[in-house]
Amino acid sequence: MKEFVQSAEEACRLAGKLQLEGLKKARQIEFKGSINLVTDVDKACEKVIVDLLQGRFPHHDILAEEGSGRRKDSEYKWVIDPLDGTTNYAHGYRLFCISIALEYRGEIVVGAVYEPNRDEMFLAEKSAGASLNGEKIRVSEIAELNHAMLATGFAYNVRETKNNNLDHFEKMLMKAQAIRRDGVAAIDLCYIADGRYDGFWELNLFPWDVAAGLLMIQEAGGKVTDFRGKPFDIYSKEILASNARIHSEMVQVLSASLG
Repeated sequence: MKEFVQSAEEACRLAGKLQLEGLKKARQIEFKGSINLVTDVDKACEKVIVDLLQGRFPHHDILAEEGSGRRKDSEYKWVIDPLDGTTNYAHGYRLFCISIALEYRGEIVVGAVYEPNRDEMFLAEKSAGASLNGEKIRVSEIAELNHAMLATGFAYNVRETKNNNLDHFEKMLMKAQAIRRDGVAAIDLCYIADGRYDGFWELNLFPWDVAAGLLMIQEAGGKVTDFRGKPFDIYSKEILASNARIHSEMVQVLSASLG
């Protein structure tokens, strides 16, 4: 397991260096949808990550956002977001990250999320805890939703679907102390693990957005489910994450929105 964690960390740092260097240059931007971006830096980061991991673990599967997937029918699968927060990045807004997770027989066993602007490396290993730059982290102790600072987001298809989180946002805004919208789901989840946020919810995310953050929160003492409090799957389209203490209150708010 140590080799997997070290490799994920190394791949994150390589991609993070590319991201910081790319901020100083003109970027090629393409549209995958009306507001869904991809840049040349996304693709370059994915290449260095996949090349490193495939070089060391050639028989492992790869699931990566920009299409570098490789099926080898392995029990191991790397789930990769080479640049989470592409819209932030394209606008020069300095909050973005790399997210890498390792899935073994359907369970996330390694998670690495690196935010290069602050040089913050979040790491998690199944049953071994979560850390930030080598120091153990834990979720917050906020016990009431009324005192909680939450985070959420609006997915790439917010204009195309009625299931766009606006109704949930309105209801949660009336119950929580504050809500933030960073546009980087992997970072939001790590911030819960580190006690900066108390809860997070979002719709229509992808496995690479949440896989590493899921393990980070679980290993830091938090809880992750769907909106009704049922077990979470990284391939589903609802995620509710919290410090565990306010989870039931958040479920009540979201369940009311669901009807």
